[in-house]
Amino acid sequence: MQITSIAAIYFLFFVMSGFLMLPFGVKTADEAGVEKVPGQADSAPIDFQPGKVAARASVVAAVATALFVANYSYGWVTAADLDFLPKPPAAAAS
Repeated sequence: MQITSIAAIYFLFFVMSGFLMLPFGVKTADEAGVEKVPGQADSAPIDFQPGKVAARASVVAAVATALFVANYSYGWVTAADLDFLPKPPAAAAS
């Protein structure tokens, strides 16, 4: 597998992990006991830290990419292993 392919796969896992990490470690104003700004949504975070989200996402993406590349190299799970649907019925002769 080429390094550019690995980088593209890492980027895809990073973006997906970033979206999955967004709700973790976030507190709303009600949970933190802080007064809300007029017009603020009830679910708005009080202290968003994008650096923490990016750091967590990069670690998760690195692990996921490593597992993906290892599976590609060693063939642990193949497309045939994921084919769980039954075969279509044979066409009747007319």
